[in-house]
Amino acid sequence: MKPATNPTALRVQAVLGPAYSVLEFEASTRTAADAAAAVGCTVAQIAKSLVFRAESGRAVLVVASGPNRVSEAKVAALLGEPIGRADAGLVREVTGFAIGGIPPVGHATPLVTLLDETLGQHAEIWAAAGTPNAVFRLTFDDLVRLTGGRVADIAEG
Repeated sequence: MKPATNPTALRVQAVLGPAYSVLEFEASTRTAADAAAAVGCTVAQIAKSLVFRAESGRAVLVVASGPNRVSEAKVAALLGEPIGRADAGLVREVTGFAIGGIPPVGHATPLVTLLDETLGQHAEIWAAAGTPNAVFRLTFDDLVRLTGGRVADIAEG
């Protein structure tokens, strides 16, 4: 683990400011399991970012706890319209980042953001920071404040 040097991770660091530290790892942090292993936390403490496309065309960012599967039906009900997975092109267009490194902050386009309420069970959580091997630590309250997202029950089951 080392402070960020990758230009994309440094872009996230600039958005976050000095109160947060973007860290890079030799190993991949692309999946929640990989990130938890690299950081040394539980998979539930990993805030994974997923992008969906609503039927209206708007992009929706869902930040979920690592082990949770997102219920597309619950997200659609919250939005009042059907959703589907966004393709890699839309993800990059609306977030400015590739799949595997989408941070919950610093997006190219404003997004509708929904936050998995189960992330609030943890004193600290970790989120992607722009590359498949960069993350940063924050609290759930930080996540809510930084994203302006709506806290909701979005997990399957």
